[in-house]
Amino acid sequence: MPLQNRVTPLGEIIATPARGMFTGNRGIIHDPTTRTLLKKRWSLKAWLVCQLHYKHFHREPMARRSWTELFFLDEATAFAAGHRPCFYCSRDRAEAFRTAWAVGHGGPIPTAPEMDAILHRERLERREKRTHPLPGPISRLPDGAMVAQDDNAFLIRKGRALLWTPYGYEAIQQAPRATGLLTPPAVLAALRAGYRPIIHASADTR
Repeated sequence: MPLQNRVTPLGEIIATPARGMFTGNRGIIHDPTTRTLLKKRWSLKAWLVCQLHYKHFHREPMARRSWTELFFLDEATAFAAGHRPCFYCSRDRAEAFRTAWAVGHGGPIPTAPEMDAILHRERLERREKRTHPLPGPISRLPDGAMVAQDDNAFLIRKGRALLWTPYGYEAIQQAPRATGLLTPPAVLAALRAGYRPIIHASADTR
């Protein structure tokens, strides 16, 4: 039976046999004895997205009292949920991300804790996933942005919306009537400034 460790763009953590392109964490939020999640869904403000394979490291998910291994379909999914690139295993991407962040915000290069503080405000409404007003037509959102319609999430790719599923993206017949922006505004500014998230290959085959 799959563990409950797969993150959706809506910020939920679900159990699914589907595999993801990235791992990451929000601190320790599991019981290693039962390998199940605790009631809390984060213990740190640093929500990271990490490389699935890094040097010689190998971890058994939820097997010890260390950070809880979470998994994401792709980088765009992790961003929508409120995560950012890790400076340890993904230094080049993390540096590119915070440079784009600075350009998008018209300010200095931020520190990791500065980004985490802003993202923490933007990703949560009390303890629930926060959605934001749409800044305009979804067709004008940058690649990698995600929007919500009810309980569904949609990726914007080349001006078109694709339905997110744990297994990849699916084409839809008509554009969704989006009810809000899932990608935090601070991340959206970085995307507009040129950061290109890694997106699951299904987005280009639909």
